[in-house]
This record gives sequence, structure tokens and C-alpha cells, in this order.
Amino acid sequence: MLQMEKGSDVTRLLIVDDHPLVRSGIKALITMEDDLDVSGEAEDHREALDAIAQDMPDMVLVDISLKNSNGLNLLKEITQTYPDLTTLAVSMHDEYAYAIRCLKAGAKGYIMKQEGTEKILEAIRTVLDGKTYLSSMMTQAAVDQLGAGKSPAGASPVEALSNRELELFQLTGQGKEISEIAEIMNISPRTVEVHRSHIKKKLGLRTSTDIFQMAYEWLRSSGMQP
Repeated sequence: MLQMEKGSDVTRLLIVDDHPLVRSGIKALITMEDDLDVSGEAEDHREALDAIAQDMPDMVLVDISLKNSNGLNLLKEITQTYPDLTTLAVSMHDEYAYAIRCLKAGAKGYIMKQEGTEKILEAIRTVLDGKTYLSSMMTQAAVDQLGAGKSPAGASPVEALSNRELELFQLTGQGKEISEIAEIMNISPRTVEVHRSHIKKKLGLRTSTDIFQMAYEWLRSSGMQP
């Protein structure tokens, strides 16, 4: 069957995800819609910024874990550089740990990949309509946390961590050594140790091994098997 050519009023989306199969799946979903299309794909921070500058999409879908980079940092840079460009976080990560962080970084919504195709399209269209998209469970929690400074009920213990600490915590759970973490986060090994010290204090842990064990279990329970 021949595919009909799309009109000029199509909304163009950039997909930023470090898994080719995930990008392919989301692309197939989007291109089935008459009024949506994919302007390009990227797997890391730099590729995403280059694609935005070159193609100027109408919307960017951003995963939180990118190749050698972090989606939160990308969301912040997109918001600062292209304040009128709409972004939506599409991730496997625990929404209680990341949804509010993504909104604060500039995203207009957060959708977990596990929600399925209909929900992803709903999230895209909600955000394109100028509204904020969160899961039903997160909506009231977001109002509570953003309005009153409280952590949502059921929040993960890692909610206490800063964005940088959470990134380091995740990398630790993936089995990364100090030197690898320092290179990925573009910080010194000494700064890695300082962050680890803060993490131990905030989470009530005693050793770096404790951090690894907790981070590993958190990744596994969140569906992000290291």
C-alpha cells in the first residue's frame, strides 16, 4: 500500500534516545499519524543539539539516559537555548524520581515508555495542545511538590538527591568505576568522591559498596536492569 504524502501543516518531532530499537518503535508510531512526522533522531546530547539547529523540529522527545550524557542536562540546555521549543520526556525511569525534575528542567510532560502507544500519543498531543502531561498518579503529587515543596507520597528515597547526585547514583548502579563516572559527567575523580559522600549522608549509607547495592536494586526495581 502506498503511503499518502503528508501535508505542510505536519508537526515534526525529533527523537532523542540511545536505543536504536526504541527510536525505531517511536518513529513507526509517530509516522502512522497523518499530522505527525519525525524530523530526525539522536542518541546523545551533542547529536540532539546539532539536529535541532539543523532541522528546527516543532517538538523534541527526550529520554533521561543518553549515550555518555544525561537527558536532564539536555532538557535544560534546550530550554535555555530554544525557549519556544516544546519538549517531552519519554523514559523508562521511575516517574517519582524523575518527572518533577524534568518539569523543572523545562519539559512540558513526562511519559513512561511502558505506558504503551496510545498513552505516548496522548502525551504528545496533550503537550502540543499547550498543556502539561503527567500520569494520573503523578498529577496530584506534582501539584503537592511544586506548590508546597513536599515530596509526593510513594516517592523513591532517591528523591532527596540533587540531579547531579542522582546521575552519579545511577551510573554507580550500572557498575561504572570512579574514573568512568568522572569522564562521563565531565568532573574530577575527587568531585565524584565528594558527591558520593553527600549521597551516603542523604540516604543513610555507610560505604561506597552500599551505594552500589542500593543503586543496583533501584535500577532493577524501576525496570532499568543494569
